[in-house]
Amino acid sequence: QVQLVESGGGVVQPGGSLRLSCAASRSTFSFYSMDWYRQAPGKQRELVATIIRDSRTNYEDSVKDRFTISRDDAKNMVYLGMNSLKPEDTAVYYCHAAVASVDYWGQGTQVTVSS
Repeated sequence: QVQLVESGGGVVQPGGSLRLSCAASRSTFSFYSMDWYRQAPGKQRELVATIIRDSRTNYEDSVKDRFTISRDDAKNMVYLGMNSLKPEDTAVYYCHAAVASVDYWGQGTQVTVSS
């Protein structure tokens, strides 16, 4: 079992920045990959960013060069740095990990980009 708890969401103006954090209840050292997803109202959940154990990363096209995913296995944490935020980034952001073929999700944290 793995519990994931996100934090760091909030309301920010367009062009602003936020840093989301995800705390895992057990060591993430063995997790091959961890991800951030988001779900906007009326839309399907979409993959935003992935980080592999060797620190390789992959991003959804609309967030490339604006978002940065990172992990700190010593602290059992994964982060999502978000810069130059746009209104279309407004969504609930979820942390995800697949461990031994089981998908684990956090409860989500709301990010609202609005003037």
